[in-house]
Amino acid sequence: MHVTDVKMRRSFTEGNLLAVFSVVLDDELALHDIKLIKGREKYIVAMPSRIGADGSHRDIVHPIKAELRGEIESKIIQQYESSQQT
Repeated sequence: MHVTDVKMRRSFTEGNLLAVFSVVLDDELALHDIKLIKGREKYIVAMPSRIGADGSHRDIVHPIKAELRGEIESKIIQQYESSQQT
């Protein structure tokens, strides 16, 4: 599986949440509500999640293989950084 499209749905100017993205895989599967968060030392890409009754966050969807996670993260970060240059 490969990322075939990335769209920044919304960006934020305050706080640690920088933007929310949608990603398409192999032109067949869309993942929405992927968050880009400003960490202390690097960006954090958070997969869509729900808050459980105990207050814990559980991913709704997440990549199994490190290669796909890396591709999703790098393309989201590239999209965000290129949007900040305009």
